[in-house]
Amino acid sequence: MRILHLSDTHGCHHRLRNLPEADVAVHSGDFTMNGSQEEALDFMNWFCDLPYLHKIFICGNHDECLYGARIDGLDSNVRYLCNSGIEIDCVKFYGVPMFMQDCITERQSRNYEKIPADTDVLITHSPAYGVLDFDDEIHYGSEELLEKISRLNLKAHLFGHIHAQHGIVTRGTTIFSNGAILKADYAHLQSPNLINVRATIIDSTNSVN
Repeated sequence: MRILHLSDTHGCHHRLRNLPEADVAVHSGDFTMNGSQEEALDFMNWFCDLPYLHKIFICGNHDECLYGARIDGLDSNVRYLCNSGIEIDCVKFYGVPMFMQDCITERQSRNYEKIPADTDVLITHSPAYGVLDFDDEIHYGSEELLEKISRLNLKAHLFGHIHAQHGIVTRGTTIFSNGAILKADYAHLQSPNLINVRATIIDSTNSVN
């Protein structure tokens, strides 16, 4: 299964061109800049129009307008995951958002703990501690998430949040993908990540203008 991984587009999704073919498109949050409903609706309309058979997205810390929201009207092949999962072609996806209201309480810890043991592809906005999470001499990733992942047998972990650490690494049998599209300057674009969860990393595909 080929997965196109996007993250941290911050309202710049219309600048993406010639995206590569994939079986599933995943956006791991921060599709808005200011967290407004107008930005969110613009993204969702764009995402629904992408020519992929399956599309999944979660929220990041910038997407606060969707905290506790019920989303109606999505196409049947588009799934919004919020501490929930979906199975596609025998691959189990599970998504955990990053809302600040949860992060400043114990709710986010409980959200991580509830990740099912049989998850194949985990989608979070935050990286795990020490994995593509380093910027400004600081590891910004979650230690709780790292501990949870150590108890799972993931095929892939898809995330973003740390723009300076865009890329793909493999540890053991798990592919870790930081799909942040905007560079740390919030102006220039980086290439989307394309991975294969059944085999090895395919490539980062240069698909932007």
